[in-house]
Amino acid sequence: MTPKQRAIVIYSGLAVVLSVALVVMLFLGPRWLATSEPEHAAALGAATSNARKIRARLFYVSEDGTRLLPVDQEVVYGEGTIEQAKRIIEAQVAPPKMPLVSAVPLGTKLKAVFVTPKGDAYLDLSIEVRSNHPGGTTNEILTAYTLVSALTLNLPAITGVQILIDGKEVDTLAGHLDLRRPLEQDGQWLAQ
Repeated sequence: MTPKQRAIVIYSGLAVVLSVALVVMLFLGPRWLATSEPEHAAALGAATSNARKIRARLFYVSEDGTRLLPVDQEVVYGEGTIEQAKRIIEAQVAPPKMPLVSAVPLGTKLKAVFVTPKGDAYLDLSIEVRSNHPGGTTNEILTAYTLVSALTLNLPAITGVQILIDGKEVDTLAGHLDLRRPLEQDGQWLAQ
C-alpha cells in the first residue's frame, strides 16, 4: 500500500468514526443532558424554599384599578444589586396569589437585568409583556410603574428603569407611555 492510499484509508476511517459520533451526539446526547421538567421544577422549588430570603415591597393593582398597592413579600436573596434586582423582578412578574392582581401581563418572563454605574436599570423582558398586554393608558402606566417601583423603592442604587423587549429598546408597550428612556419613580401611581 502506498503512502497516498494509506492516508486515504486513515482519513476515510476517521471520517466514518466522526460521522457516527456526530449522529450519536445529535440523537442520544440531548437525552443524556436533559433533565425532565418535573425533576427540574422540583429541584428549583426545593432550592427556592431553602434559599435565604429578604422582605421586599412588590406592587399589585388596587381594587379600583387606577393605582398600585404595595405588598411586602419574601423574595429570594441575591448577592449584589444586579442579582437582587433579578430576584425582585422574577417575584414581581410571577403570577400573584389571590386576591392580588398583577399589572404585568401573564407569561412575562425576565430575560436579563443590566444596571449602569449611573443607577439606570435595563429590564429585558419576554415578548409577552407586549403581546399579552390588555392595552389602555392606565394599564400601560401601571405595568411600567410596577416594575419601576419594585426596583427603585427596594434598591436605592437604582434610580431609573428602562424596559426592553427581547433585547431591544421599545417606544411603548401599548401606544401610550414613552419607554425610550429610563423612567424614575413616580409616587402618583401608588395607593396610599
